[in-house]
Amino acid sequence: MKKKLSHYDDAGAPRMVDVSAKVPTKRTARAHAFVRMKPEVLAQLPANPKGNPLDIARVAGISAAKKTSELVPLCHPLMLSHVDVEVTIEDGGVRIVASVSTTGPTGVEMEALTAVAVAALTVYDMTKALDKAIEIQDVYLLEKSGGKSGDYRRA
Repeated sequence: MKKKLSHYDDAGAPRMVDVSAKVPTKRTARAHAFVRMKPEVLAQLPANPKGNPLDIARVAGISAAKKTSELVPLCHPLMLSHVDVEVTIEDGGVRIVASVSTTGPTGVEMEALTAVAVAALTVYDMTKALDKAIEIQDVYLLEKSGGKSGDYRRA
């Protein structure tokens, strides 16, 4: 059975899905990104003249999650009840994990993904003077819960 994409009408035109009949439920999502950089760039993070890139990235990710519907055209504006962005230094780069939750008629996967993407872009912005070869990698959904489609956990 072929699954229909909900963001297109019967004529194939893009549309915002009507979620007004959906029952609000608790919904959560976690997403991931990794910013790969050289060890010498990682070593210089605490001395960044623009400020601590990890702290700034965390705040940028939280702000981005709250503005997802302004950035992604067909996303619904949601009242988020919680956003957290963890930014940690590891061998080879910076790992970013965002957790988002709400009680509402639609999920928060896009908010979590937007949070990690913007946090990763912020790390890049604050470190690009040290190395233009920094890479943003592995942006993906880790897990989600709630809603009609049920729970999902990345294998």
